[in-house]
Amino acid sequence: MKIGFAGLGVMGAPMARHLVQAGHEVAGFNRSPDKARAWAAATGGRFAATVEDAAHGSNLFLLCVGNDDDVREVVAAALPSVGEGAVIVDHTTTSAKVAREMATLAAGQGAFFIDAPVSGGQAGAENGQLSVMAGGDAAALARVEPVLMHYAKAVKHMGPAGSGQLTKMVNQIAIAGVVQGLAEAVNFARTAGLDTDAVYDAVSKGAAQSWQMDNRWKTMAAGQFDFGFAVDWMRKDLGLVLDEARSNGSHLSLTALVDQFYSEVQSMGGSRWDTSSLAARLQKPRPTPGGSGTG
Repeated sequence: MKIGFAGLGVMGAPMARHLVQAGHEVAGFNRSPDKARAWAAATGGRFAATVEDAAHGSNLFLLCVGNDDDVREVVAAALPSVGEGAVIVDHTTTSAKVAREMATLAAGQGAFFIDAPVSGGQAGAENGQLSVMAGGDAAALARVEPVLMHYAKAVKHMGPAGSGQLTKMVNQIAIAGVVQGLAEAVNFARTAGLDTDAVYDAVSKGAAQSWQMDNRWKTMAAGQFDFGFAVDWMRKDLGLVLDEARSNGSHLSLTALVDQFYSEVQSMGGSRWDTSSLAARLQKPRPTPGGSGTG
């Protein structure tokens, strides 16, 4: 399949690499050309100097960019260049509103737009183990799903345009609450003078067990916050969640509170710490700023 891919960051670059390794013809574009050139040299993909170049004649055009405005800009540039009946799949986390806008825009030009945010972070992208939640035309998604499975462990159609983004919002709501609870649990254990490793061994086999506990308990206790998805990006996502909640009448008091806790982490210099850094605002002494990742 002839594929264009826009956005070769910490998520997009490994996703596009998996497609090249699977034998697809992939043209990669990035706003920073040096990143696209480096990706092409490392993978055997084709460097594209523009969105139009990456999209030209493609059957499938993928993007993984920053925000709503970036999606609007890239899709508008790609649509005139893609092949007839092409499918555009957006892996960016955006508002449901922009997903619906892009689906309407694509349909007007004989193409299909699928909003398909992912969960699994940078490690999931590197290892081909992402979870994809998709909204849009079911038949169009089915046509490209075998391609997406080169970097995903699951692809789930959630409904019409915007449904993928709404599902990703559910994902972020759940993560925010779990991480805050875990941060408080770790802090309580430390303050009570317990051995945090022993506490983990005692409680992780019961009802408190979670992915966050298994992967972040010990690093949170150690004040280490250099494991992927950054606080700045979580706050962007939670902003989308809270905007949607104001529109649909959902009551998200815990999510709003955790969003404010993340703002405190930012004020501590933790904008690029990972999401488990909610523990940092409870720990003394506070950790030295560090960490990276937007995956």
